[in-house]
Amino acid sequence: MSALRRKFGDDYQVVTTSSSGSGLQPQGPGQDPQQQQLVPKKKRQRFVDKNGRCNVQHGNLGSETSRYLSDLFTTLVDLKWRWNLFIFILTYTVAWLFMASMWWVIAYTRGDLNKAHVGNYTPCVANVYNFPSAFLFFIETEATIGYGYRYITDKCPEGIILFLFQSILGSIVDAFLIGCMFIKMSQPKKRAETLMFSEHAVISMRDGKLTLMFRVGNLRNSHMVSAQIRCKLLKSRQTPEGEFLPLDQLELDVGFSTGADQLFLVSPLTICHVIDAKSPFYDLSQRSMQTEQFEIVVILEGIVETTGMTCQARTSYTEDEVLWGHRFFPVISLEEGFFKVDYSQFHATFEVPTPPYSVKEQEEMLLMSSPLIAPAIANSKERHNSVECLDGLDDISKKLPSKLQKITGREDFPKKLLRMSSTTSEKAYSLGDLPMKLQRISSVPGNSEEKLVSKTTKMLSDPMSQSVADLPPKLQKMAGGAARMEGNLPAKLRKMNSDRFT
Repeated sequence: MSALRRKFGDDYQVVTTSSSGSGLQPQGPGQDPQQQQLVPKKKRQRFVDKNGRCNVQHGNLGSETSRYLSDLFTTLVDLKWRWNLFIFILTYTVAWLFMASMWWVIAYTRGDLNKAHVGNYTPCVANVYNFPSAFLFFIETEATIGYGYRYITDKCPEGIILFLFQSILGSIVDAFLIGCMFIKMSQPKKRAETLMFSEHAVISMRDGKLTLMFRVGNLRNSHMVSAQIRCKLLKSRQTPEGEFLPLDQLELDVGFSTGADQLFLVSPLTICHVIDAKSPFYDLSQRSMQTEQFEIVVILEGIVETTGMTCQARTSYTEDEVLWGHRFFPVISLEEGFFKVDYSQFHATFEVPTPPYSVKEQEEMLLMSSPLIAPAIANSKERHNSVECLDGLDDISKKLPSKLQKITGREDFPKKLLRMSSTTSEKAYSLGDLPMKLQRISSVPGNSEEKLVSKTTKMLSDPMSQSVADLPPKLQKMAGGAARMEGNLPAKLRKMNSDRFT
């Protein structure tokens, strides 16, 4: 404790958690800190246990149980070991007794049982006198023992056919049962026993962001190839339509966009989920977590390096197993020529200063403390709405007849001007945030954009039939140039132009 406080400061306190999900009793004013008692909390039903077993039972299947027989091999592999051994022994026993009975029936129908001791008589199977001898002949043939005392002769065609059937049936039974036992023994479920998860998840600040964290570790020296981790949030909710979803599954981003979910699991790693506006925990605070009910399911997948088979390890964290304002204790230290991992501190956490507010509340408080942010947002929304209205007018004008489109085509200038004025007002608002010297420089009449806007508005508001004398000098020159160009035209074109404007 003293070494930890010297390293992290006096504000940090080590808390050793337990797997039972128990919490510390609040310390009274006169209670000794060393006499804190663990108060057990009431456990609620979990969807996934800490060891990864899913608490789901399928009932009322009815006629759907026949689907298990359609995939008999997988059904046998999924059975428990005691049932597998029972089916294994029972299948071989029944097959052996059935084939031994077939050999005895052939010997009985041919009369080999009564004529076996006749010197010049050739039986179907030599030295088969009763059912035990027929059973021994089958075992010697099936197991390819071949003692040489009992053998089949060429005077028995039905025995030859039964011998071929026995060889085929024996190969099928061996392949099915031995393959089933081999697959069950080589399943990588036991490999998941050496993959560790922290008993608790923690919420604290990391890199300036509120983050949900938990720890994973690998106890073996063999690596997990292509290890990947995923997180699911199970939480009941009700849709706006009134539908109740008892176990709604939401994805928790643990680095999918950045590739942080691909793990190099050679030492314990801390998996992080940044709580932001896209996170389901966006409005989760320390106070609201006491009334929330949720479950975080963690799934770790990878390929076992020694066998090449895919392994999956699972665990879950309920709301009472998430510690607010805690951080995991470091477990890696540098020794002489190697890094040492101390798994005795794998589950240990210590308290750190963490704001008790949710990310949503923190953003709202930041917005209230900055008065310049709200007007800027409101101004941008108004400008966006005005531009949307203008775009709607453009769509309506496109639906008009061609003649009306020509008449209303001149209205495009005021709309462009309105867009310019909205941009100008935004710039004028932004000038208010500048220092006074810069505002004076930007407010010089020669640099003002309001004069240009007012002149353009005045020009466009006048009738189109205004005389050239009322136009500015530049436009008068342009109009004079157009008149000179008209004077160079032929007489018929000049007449057509005059008729058109009159």
